Amino acid sequence: MSNTRQDSWTQDEDLLLAEVVLRNIREGGTQLQAFEEVGKKLSRTAAACGFRWNSSIRKQYKSDIELAKKQRKDAKRSPIVKNDVSVPEMESSFDPPVKTEETSLSIVKEIPFEDLIDYLNKLYDRAQNSTSYQESLSIYEEKMKKLERKIQDITSENNRLSKELYAMEHDYKALIEIMERARKMVVLKEEEFAQKVPFQMDKNRNLEKLDK
Repeated sequence: MSNTRQDSWTQDEDLLLAEVVLRNIREGGTQLQAFEEVGKKLSRTAAACGFRWNSSIRKQYKSDIELAKKQRKDAKRSPIVKNDVSVPEMESSFDPPVKTEETSLSIVKEIPFEDLIDYLNKLYDRAQNSTSYQESLSIYEEKMKKLERKIQDITSENNRLSKELYAMEHDYKALIEIMERARKMVVLKEEEFAQKVPFQMDKNRNLEKLDK
């Protein structure tokens, strides 16, 4: 019994796997057949080849896969119809009308294996995208909560500063009024003193107090 390899894949092996899978798609074969063919060439299991293709290689060849499918259709491979349901319709919805168990089994058997794998891969990608979306949504919600708390803190600080500014303006106006009253009192006292104690200019142009 031959031993199967479990070492890391090389770039040449990945390229061989992609070429064989794409050829099988163009020629109407199945991906399972491609995995088995590559497995024999590389001394690996078909399951290992399938896992490598779906986990790492397939995403790099999306445009090539679509082109291979188009070439397969251009080769006049007619879509299989069962109960008015075609393969392209089943690829998009995968929800054919089921009347009996026998009809359901017949339809499933007629679905090409690569289309089934392709559908499951798309379903897996949708699940991954949904999980990633939920994680991103949770992150943004947490950021929004932090911003809301920050806005509340800034609003509270702004209210506190506004009150302090109002108090300072009030104190400033009161101080100005006190200074103004003090100035007026000084002026009045000077006028009263000048009226009570008259002065005149002497010949040397010096002020001298006049005796009453």
